[in-house]
Amino acid sequence: MEYAIQTHELTRSFGSLIALNDLNLQVPQGTVFGVLGPNGAGKTTMIRLLLGLLRPTSGKAEVLGYDISTQSHQIRQYSSALLEHDGLYERTSAEHNLMFWGRACRMSSSEIRSRIQVVLELFGLYERRKDILGEWSRGMKRKLAVARALMNEPNLLFLDEPTSGLDPVSAAEMRQHLSDIVNQQGVTVFLNTHNLAEAEQLCQQIAVLSNGCLLACDTPENIRRSASSNEVLITGSDWPDMAMVQDIPGIISLTPHPNGHLQVTLEQGAVVAPLIKELVMAGASIEEVRRDTASLEQALLTLVEGKPNGA
Repeated sequence: MEYAIQTHELTRSFGSLIALNDLNLQVPQGTVFGVLGPNGAGKTTMIRLLLGLLRPTSGKAEVLGYDISTQSHQIRQYSSALLEHDGLYERTSAEHNLMFWGRACRMSSSEIRSRIQVVLELFGLYERRKDILGEWSRGMKRKLAVARALMNEPNLLFLDEPTSGLDPVSAAEMRQHLSDIVNQQGVTVFLNTHNLAEAEQLCQQIAVLSNGCLLACDTPENIRRSASSNEVLITGSDWPDMAMVQDIPGIISLTPHPNGHLQVTLEQGAVVAPLIKELVMAGASIEEVRRDTASLEQALLTLVEGKPNGA
């Protein structure tokens, strides 16, 4: 597997404050990689380090194969970023905004004209290219800001809360656009977001930061599963003697109830499938197996519980 980003014990301190602490991370190419965490967790510091805008106190990282300490110019040449503020010039047109950005990226005039059409058509804005931005809605401006970030055809796109403040329809359109960019163009998207539903929908992997430390890095499903309840409720009848199945690995307790329910407590990480198999073989009739799965929000709260915010 090829990685767009690899960090090794990446650390950044500001005096006595450790903003990012021994970060070890691998971001696969051509995916949406999400970063979650409370305000002040170290997310913005991490992006600035990866773009070469800050130097690490210790540790190292490679972005698109380039060292963040010695080859930051190449990193910024082949990547792009849209952070908290759009930075659009609202007294001029969408077309002029993109022309200015293209020149800043040292693109030729022909490249700029061609690319403007491509990125504006991608977001359905080409027919409005002559409009003054001050007349546009927030959603349209945000689309233009992402389109601008794509002008230089980046291999890696850093985004900070791209759907913040958008109405549900505009936010859904933005998520679809980002998904299309990844699937059709192979761009890697590094996404900072507080929108947990968005992270779960878009991201193939999620990193959870708190107090500058990496608490978890996995698929949304696995992160939710890690915080899920160890209690399983089985509905059925004709339960066998519980002594016959009590010794199955991973089972802490089995409690039959008069209403036909069997309450099962599992060890952390254990699965219920072996128990179900043994119950059926012993003559039980199973109607339903229900295990409460934590939401991504619950999993995030579980991970950061009791950890003070950093910077």
